[in-house]
Amino acid sequence: MDELRNFLADYMDGLLAAHIIAVIAFMAGMLYLPRLYVYHAGTAPGSEASETFKVMETKLLKAIINPAFIAVWILGPVLAWITGAYLDTWLHIKFALVIILSGMHGLNVRLWRGFQADRREHDARYYRIINEVPAVLMVLIVLLVVLKPFGG
Repeated sequence: MDELRNFLADYMDGLLAAHIIAVIAFMAGMLYLPRLYVYHAGTAPGSEASETFKVMETKLLKAIINPAFIAVWILGPVLAWITGAYLDTWLHIKFALVIILSGMHGLNVRLWRGFQADRREHDARYYRIINEVPAVLMVLIVLLVVLKPFGG
């Protein structure tokens, strides 16, 4: 295992860059998809506007959010293992926040399925509120990564 860790450590800069890029893409989608839901909620099921939102939401989810989500979940643990950060308290807290953010992704997928089936389960206000959750989580995660307040 040490050989693998040492091998991967040689590519640390590239792995870190890829992780940051994946996080940016994932967060862009997580902030934009609920905003699309806000506007989609105000359209009539089956309308031209509703069908346009369905296409936009699907492309965002399948071409950007989901691949970035997978990359984040592969690269993050690899980086924690290479650096030994998995032993740090700040990373445990960050991991808990990432789990919550992943739950928000799951919620977005469930809501997407509802819109795809022309269901309007919530009003625009609901989507505006859930749009703020990923932003708050992102701020907390970045603060933990940069400040490492509990050792690191």
